[in-house]
Amino acid sequence: MSVGTHYRGRLAPSPTGYLHLGHARTFAIAQQRARLHGGALILRSEDLDRSRVRPEFCEAMREDLRWAGFEWTEGPDVGGPHAPYVQSERLEYYREALRSLQRTGAVYPCSCTRKDILSALAAPHAGEEEPLYPGICRPKSSRATGDLTQRSPSKHAWRFQVPEGERIEFIDGHFGPQSFVAGKDFGDFVVWRNDDLPAYQLAVVTDDAAMGITEVVRGADLLLSTARQILLYRALGLAIPAFYHCPLVLDENGERLAKRHDALSIRTLRAEGKGPPFHWV
Repeated sequence: MSVGTHYRGRLAPSPTGYLHLGHARTFAIAQQRARLHGGALILRSEDLDRSRVRPEFCEAMREDLRWAGFEWTEGPDVGGPHAPYVQSERLEYYREALRSLQRTGAVYPCSCTRKDILSALAAPHAGEEEPLYPGICRPKSSRATGDLTQRSPSKHAWRFQVPEGERIEFIDGHFGPQSFVAGKDFGDFVVWRNDDLPAYQLAVVTDDAAMGITEVVRGADLLLSTARQILLYRALGLAIPAFYHCPLVLDENGERLAKRHDALSIRTLRAEGKGPPFHWV
């Protein structure tokens, strides 16, 4: 994994609320690194969370980014060779990636609910984004078997079967050497949801590979996700980009910013007459 000579970075916001200072700092670093390497910067709208995406957030996302001084060379309102740049318009790319994983037996169907998983754990991991999967639906063989491409993904979720005990290592551009153990730090994870949409891990890997991203710049809360994604890159036979994870912006209570922090959204700060976010962080 290296940045490479033909740098391609990306901004990948989710229009599920107004962008805040944490997004602004991460995006500022992404833009700075793209300019440093004389490369391209792609804007991609990650709008697969149907329950939270709103048209006003989609419009505000681009408007706030432009106002804050961000410039991208490819994206929803610019175009480019990898259009479309909106995830909800890229579903067939994700379905093909799922079919590829099914053909090799890297994934298996799973009917478990979050409640099923937590009740099966000896010590439930309350509050975690994704608790360690206890293997309820995991096939007994090392790889799922049968003609998995014939099963409808709308009837189940699909989980990636991680190599138990394998250490996944990478060098982060900011935090340095990272190491996570499959089956210990994270378990089998969902790549296709039971509402017939791709999960974050599969969508972002598919898109970053298709768009030729050479370095992924994002928040430190996604360090563990990088280990999962490296396994997906390998299983799909895709080149693995470099990674640069940024420290999180915290509020006055030491908690990381979220979209519920309306007072620290770019939109609110604009309304208050503040300058671009590079001067606030």
